Amino acid sequence: MFGGRELTEGNVLFLHRSWTGRGIYEATFAPAPDGGRRIVAAVVEGDRAHYKPTSDAYDRLMLELVVSAVILGEPAAELRAQLRESTLAKSPRPDGDRAAAAQEHSALGQQP
Repeated sequence: MFGGRELTEGNVLFLHRSWTGRGIYEATFAPAPDGGRRIVAAVVEGDRAHYKPTSDAYDRLMLELVVSAVILGEPAAELRAQLRESTLAKSPRPDGDRAAAAQEHSALGQQP
């Protein structure tokens, strides 16, 4: 879903869908007490013709996961587990675990 194009301007990170180039997320960063950076504000594409959000919680999770796993290359195990739990909660079918794995792959691409 992401990974094709990330752009920054000042303290703002713009995330675009890899297959369309369409901007989906913007995240504003500020210095964190530990010396790193943290997201202090974010916006999500509002045009339903281009992006169909599921919930604010999902968008927060997805934004953090893309930044952590795709951009920073971190394992993001806790965030991945949250995505899996979220997907399983929406898909209580017998193949729900495969659906969760497919959701993760669709959003983050092939991961080691």
